[in-house]
Amino acid sequence: MLRLVFSLVVTVLALLPPPAWAESAVEARHGMVVAQEARAARIGLDVLERGGNAVDAAVATGFAMAVTYPRAGNIGGGGYMIIRLGERPRGPIGPRNIAIDYRETAPAAATREMFLDEKGNADPKKSRDSAHAIGVPGTVAGLALAHERYGSGRLTLAELIAPAIALARDGFPVEDDIADSLPRARTRFARWPASAKIFLRPDGNVLAPGDMLVQRDLADTLEAVAQRGPSSFYEGPIAEKLAAAVQDAGGIMTADDLKNYRAHLRQPVRGRYRGHEIISMPPSSSGGVVLIEMLNVLEGFKLGDQDDASRLHLMIEAMRRAYADRAVYLGDPAVVSAPLARLMSKRYAAKLRTGINPDRATPSREIRGDVLLPREGDNTTHFSVIDRYGNAVSNTYTLNFSYGVGMVAEGTGVLLNNELDDFAARPAAPNAYGLIGGEANAPGPNKRPLSSMSPTIVLKNGRPLIVTGSPGGSRIITAVLQIIVNVIDRGMSAAEAVAAPRIHHQWSPDRVLVEQSLPNEIVTALEGRGHKIERRPPGTSANTILVTPRGFIGAADPRTRGSLAAGY
Repeated sequence: MLRLVFSLVVTVLALLPPPAWAESAVEARHGMVVAQEARAARIGLDVLERGGNAVDAAVATGFAMAVTYPRAGNIGGGGYMIIRLGERPRGPIGPRNIAIDYRETAPAAATREMFLDEKGNADPKKSRDSAHAIGVPGTVAGLALAHERYGSGRLTLAELIAPAIALARDGFPVEDDIADSLPRARTRFARWPASAKIFLRPDGNVLAPGDMLVQRDLADTLEAVAQRGPSSFYEGPIAEKLAAAVQDAGGIMTADDLKNYRAHLRQPVRGRYRGHEIISMPPSSSGGVVLIEMLNVLEGFKLGDQDDASRLHLMIEAMRRAYADRAVYLGDPAVVSAPLARLMSKRYAAKLRTGINPDRATPSREIRGDVLLPREGDNTTHFSVIDRYGNAVSNTYTLNFSYGVGMVAEGTGVLLNNELDDFAARPAAPNAYGLIGGEANAPGPNKRPLSSMSPTIVLKNGRPLIVTGSPGGSRIITAVLQIIVNVIDRGMSAAEAVAAPRIHHQWSPDRVLVEQSLPNEIVTALEGRGHKIERRPPGTSANTILVTPRGFIGAADPRTRGSLAAGY
């Protein structure tokens, strides 16, 4: 009975319209959830108010977004979670900084040549639009592991999933980002009958604002996980349906691939920046390593004293060098032994810094000329959580493209990813987001493709100061970099740091992506230093929490319609 009441109360809360303050930063003393979808954020907040900790709230938010934000929230994809335990950890004393890697894996039948055509060239259709692109999903295993090991113990997994089940079964009105994104996915849904039944009207058009999005098969799948745990997803009828759907579409994932999937506890990468500790994601994500490498380079410059163009120039040069290293060294740690200590060392950063001309751009071919070709998605999602005990969670997860490969596995309601495009189909072949990779990130059996996801927590005096992360494919790491610089070097408030225009450079192609809102005079000054500028719509949404002496300030990124900072 209590579980039913819990579900009904949270469902009613989730269906309420967002309050007027949803568009600005929110201040709270006891807990905060900031996410790209308002219903899910309110569900996470309700968990905090009921005595759950930040991990409980993150798990509830993650399962809810699989229903309410289906273009990126998921149980058919994967991602990463960074946890900082506060003053009241549960169970045996262990590390206070935890990384959970629940990235998708390639099926056991994957081969080095699986995304090549008959001439040996990379075939993007195979890696992006076919069932070959589907990785073994990790989200259910990752969220369940987080709850089991680091939840408060006050709320069961079933209680945390209950609001998501109710929303999937009863439906909710299409609005905000779902209404914006569905039209662009119509042709992908039309390929798959199970997807069309959910997301398209009988006339073949997508659901429109005001229509109800009902996902009863997904509700049944979530109910199975709630009642029987994550094994119900990876073994038995659900796993068999998932594998059958992929194989019927020409893919290679099997029921054994699902049965053998494991989420991994990893040691976060750690760095220091101007007296602050950076806690971020290790490989199989490149995010933390590249972030710390860039911060180490920039620490040698007084960014707070620079004019806007000079500061951005130095940041671009740091980005250029760190992304060149990403292309060569980083991959799945089960397969690749990367020189992480050297890449994240202050000595190596000092060496890179000597090559930066404060007045001129360095052509990318001079950084690394052995791999250079012209041209990861904007369709990931990130949420940040903190509770009254000082526990903090930064979580980023994805389906890769918006709505993944577009295929719902018949009878499960599960939208499946096309994450294996993040492998380097062949050395020097860019993925969908222009990122270059080599043998370190080649496809292989049971291998995890390299990611840019960068869930990050910044500590000051041993306590959380910033909890942040972002979607945006290759732009994720630079978005997180700019949030940190905006707060620490520029003294910005949470709302200012999140709303400030962003830039991005990833070594190859040799161009700087800038948001439309960056002033023309700054663009002109950067071009005068030799940078090639391309204006690009925003692809990041850095939902962030800033801790102050008064409490927590949550800043929902205004770049996504429907984002919400919810606190109490």
